[in-house]
Amino acid sequence: MVPNRNKSFLVNQNVNKTENYEEAYRRSLEDPEGFWAEVGAVVDWYKPWDKVLDNSAQPLTDWFVGGEINACYNAVDRHIKAGKGKKVALIHDSPVTESVTKITYDDLYEKVSLLAGALINLGVVKGDRILIYMPLIPEAIISMLAVVRIGAVHSVVFGGFAARELCARINHATPKVIIAANCGIEPNKIVRYKDILNTALDRVTEKPKHCIIYQRPNMEPSPLTPGIDILWSDALSTAKHHPCVPVEANHPLYILYTSGTTDKPKGIVRPTGGHIATLCWTMSCIYGMTEDDVWWTASDMGWVVGHSYICYGPLCAGITSVMYEGKPDRTPDPGQYFRVIQDHKVNGLFTAPTALRVIRREDPVLEFGSKYNTKSLRTLFVAGEHCDHETLSWAGKVLNVPVLNHWWQTETGHSITATCLGFGHNLKPPMFSAGKPFPGYDVRILKEDGSPCQLLELGRIVVKLPLPPGVMSCLYKAPERFLHTYFNNFKGYYDTMDAGYTDENGYIYVTARDDDVINVAGHRLSTSALEDVILSHPDVGDAAVFGVPETTKGEIPLCLYIKNKNCSKKEEDINDEIVQNVRDLIGPIASFHLCAPVQGLPRTRSGKTARKSLSNLASGKKVIISGTIEDPSVYLDIKQVLQKLGYAKNAPDPEIEK
Repeated sequence: MVPNRNKSFLVNQNVNKTENYEEAYRRSLEDPEGFWAEVGAVVDWYKPWDKVLDNSAQPLTDWFVGGEINACYNAVDRHIKAGKGKKVALIHDSPVTESVTKITYDDLYEKVSLLAGALINLGVVKGDRILIYMPLIPEAIISMLAVVRIGAVHSVVFGGFAARELCARINHATPKVIIAANCGIEPNKIVRYKDILNTALDRVTEKPKHCIIYQRPNMEPSPLTPGIDILWSDALSTAKHHPCVPVEANHPLYILYTSGTTDKPKGIVRPTGGHIATLCWTMSCIYGMTEDDVWWTASDMGWVVGHSYICYGPLCAGITSVMYEGKPDRTPDPGQYFRVIQDHKVNGLFTAPTALRVIRREDPVLEFGSKYNTKSLRTLFVAGEHCDHETLSWAGKVLNVPVLNHWWQTETGHSITATCLGFGHNLKPPMFSAGKPFPGYDVRILKEDGSPCQLLELGRIVVKLPLPPGVMSCLYKAPERFLHTYFNNFKGYYDTMDAGYTDENGYIYVTARDDDVINVAGHRLSTSALEDVILSHPDVGDAAVFGVPETTKGEIPLCLYIKNKNCSKKEEDINDEIVQNVRDLIGPIASFHLCAPVQGLPRTRSGKTARKSLSNLASGKKVIISGTIEDPSVYLDIKQVLQKLGYAKNAPDPEIEK
């Protein structure tokens, strides 16, 4: 085993000197081999790499070529060898089951290595795909680590996805084994995963050889299918501990399908070595975490955030990682985020802005949140959806910590831009910015013709090649689609498909997915800019802006919003004030005059707003509700509201995909 060669690289010796960032960023672009060799040294390798960077087949880039590594070894075994086996690796806090479970690194090793042995007994070999379909429970991470321990490739599907989406992913990934829980637990219902899995398997073209089923304690067990299903407990009881299997640095770690892809699944393939090395480094470089800290990412294992920062990032860095199986507001009240911080002495929190908006809407004066002591928290990070200034300011005030926005994508696996604590960045970055480019990302803002935008000019955000370690290496079974989707529009660049601009100090502002930019009579308006103004209204708790057809201007913005709890003001007065605020702060160019309150907005479980579906509904198009939407029932109320505004007149009722 090649030891960690340069741990000092993890620690910034001059945290108040942002020159460290400037030097690191410059080196990452001008001397990528020297720079990333130092980052690669923060994890342990079985065999050193032969070459740091192979960029001979651009846009395809291989990092740490020839090096051999194992992600599970770095997340579990090496901490035990360092004498830290008794340290808590995972804290599972589950208000839906009224339980808290703490799992040490020794515990992880015991369960992960046995499950790895069970997979070997079922004929799994290096390179095989294993699909994981589980709620946010420790067994999901145990399954992920067991898969990569033996060099197989996991594909985690968000627990509760509809049978149609699950079937599409099974057909595409063709897993040899599926690992699933019998159920998930929502505030008001039990989601029977096993029934959904059975329906999906009835439709697939190539069935897995086996399914390992974890029956959740104190829940009604699901019937097993003879000849295919194996109980989790039985699989472990007959298995032997299995050692880690080294893989080449560019061997796939996992396949992760982006949300909303059903007919043509888009499976992001992640390389092993560069990804876990970069993630491990970001825990200190971006998030300022040390091995003594407790880290909480409030996400799900089905999303990239869960992969990167519930599992691999904190565990490879030897940090305690919190898993919260609950809602921000309903399990049982909106004080739960504050309780989790207090109970587990959380030092850093990463969540979606939507969760903060929900808490603010339901508990604006902290009737519930003020019961808890959150002094352990040092920093709050947000990503995944634009964070409006009002919510950001509120969260910073009630938690008394910096709230830092950063921007990244499923494709990248970690931040493209960030405020880096390890580099001593200013903890009060400019309003609305997403930080500065992270080392390795040569971020540019281009016009449609590929020419550079001026400072503060809205354009397409792209990244000059080569991309840094840890980003996607390809799309599974779709290399031509990979090249066409991400590298065809701007030659020599990775197309993020996001819109934004940069300022004179190098800060990046991400305004919207480029598809969400509203074109009003030739003027491009970002949904986020409009939502920021609307969310500044004291009676508005959440909002979504999207484009709707208009005969003379082509498209105009329409806003649906949720009123704050206990709001008594008349709807007409709120609407008039919102329209006036937009006119005052954005200008008449926005042509904004359509807004109305709704009971709820269509949010994915990762916190994103399904604006495209709202625009389609308003235009009268058929809407199929993705299994990623947390509350599909909101569409019926939204349709009625849109009809009162003159839209969605002949639109069919949105349908939940089956």
